[in-house]
Amino acid sequence: MSNYKDHLVLNSCIIKQALLKLNSLGSDAILFVVDDENKLTGSITDGDVRRGLLKGVTIDDLVVDIIQGYPKYIKRGEYSLSEIIEYRETGYRILPVLNENNKIINVINFRLLKSYLPVDAIVMAGGRGSRLQPLTNDTPKPLLIVGEKPIMEHNVDRLSLYGIDNYWFSVKYLGEQIQDFFGNGEVKNLSIEYVWEDKPLGTIGAVSKINNFKHDHILLTNSDVLTNLDYEDFYLDFIEKDADFSIVSIPYQVNIPYAVLEEGDDDCVKSFKEKPTYTYYSNGGIYLIKKSILNYIPKETFFNATDLMDVLIAKKKKVISYPFSGYWLDVGKHEDFRQAQIDVNKLNFK
Repeated sequence: MSNYKDHLVLNSCIIKQALLKLNSLGSDAILFVVDDENKLTGSITDGDVRRGLLKGVTIDDLVVDIIQGYPKYIKRGEYSLSEIIEYRETGYRILPVLNENNKIINVINFRLLKSYLPVDAIVMAGGRGSRLQPLTNDTPKPLLIVGEKPIMEHNVDRLSLYGIDNYWFSVKYLGEQIQDFFGNGEVKNLSIEYVWEDKPLGTIGAVSKINNFKHDHILLTNSDVLTNLDYEDFYLDFIEKDADFSIVSIPYQVNIPYAVLEEGDDDCVKSFKEKPTYTYYSNGGIYLIKKSILNYIPKETFFNATDLMDVLIAKKKKVISYPFSGYWLDVGKHEDFRQAQIDVNKLNFK
């Protein structure tokens, strides 16, 4: 994975240095010019260099002599997905991401990313994984290897494919191993912070300890879910329905081996279905949440995502389901772990 800093060049550099960087970027040849504080001042492409040389500029002159001012950019926390889709569909392939101080904090490339969702991600990774013992005696469940990498890395790589780059990992059991493995996220061009549970806080209680989210929408996921979910479509559905809380729901079919009778009030049979199949939807452990909704989570209290749903429904907030028929596997038991080893070689998670 390339580092976004490969696309940056100081305004004090000479054009020759910029040419060397442009050459190393190949088909992604664009540089963003920054000052000493990493603030965006312009951009340079091969075409800018060529036009500069035709005007008499030499490769020993400064890049500011050929700079293109006012390049397109994305401001963290201030963009919408509709803007991202418009950029993507109108040919803006590589864009810098700025923070509130106009400093470049990332460069996104739609050749490598499917989207750039305006959400923060919380990955719940603190459980003991008791049903997977003895595999989890010395290794936390999120770091169990599926295919060629840990379950949790599959999860994070899928999320980052949709441009999610701000993460909080909720950890407890053997959490030091998770922190050692992922670090601060710099290797993957991500920002990762850790939320430590001093005591078990359920499937969402630890979120009450986070107070520095970058966006207005939060994606929360269990760390042991293996899925090819289209996170952009999930987010679009959430926005279009103006939901407060959305749950990825997984279809579960129940086959009845007998005819099922429907009776009226007088015990008379009105109709029957021969060996029907009923479809129910179960909780997939992946949620989208408005940041303001997180205020309903009590501080330092054992609290599950289902408890939050109950609170929101009672308060008449808009809780919706996002039915998902793609691949989804909760790697919670030994048979699931064995199935994951088979599936990961057959399915495309990129």
